[in-house]
Amino acid sequence: MKVLVFLLMVFSLVLAEECKVYEGYASWYGKRFHGRKTSSGEIFNKYKYTAASRDFPLGTYLLVKNLDNGEEVVVIVTDRGPAKKSRIIDLSKAAAEKLGFVRQGVAKVQVMPLYCATQEEEIGEEDHEEIIKDLLNTL
Repeated sequence: MKVLVFLLMVFSLVLAEECKVYEGYASWYGKRFHGRKTSSGEIFNKYKYTAASRDFPLGTYLLVKNLDNGEEVVVIVTDRGPAKKSRIIDLSKAAAEKLGFVRQGVAKVQVMPLYCATQEEEIGEEDHEEIIKDLLNTL
């Protein structure tokens, strides 16, 4: 498992150009797009931890944090968006559920490439396990 996490972080490092942290509003998408092809060519699955981003390359693993409740999720960028310019990222329904904002529809979030998060702070053993679970849910 640790090898998988390492390889995914290295892959994300190659795709992301810099450690830039974004803050803004996230929304989520699900039912209407479930089963449709994304910009990456993959079929969108609302039960996976995926995202649509204008700012990060397809295939980049991101750490998304809900600034209202502190919940975090790791997602992979599989699509382009969001359509609304006032939003910085669209998340799958599953990712929005983990962050706790499905009912509200939007939340203020912080978004950064996963490799930046691992460089910035000490990540405890329980965080490693959570990251591994999230990464497995992006596949």
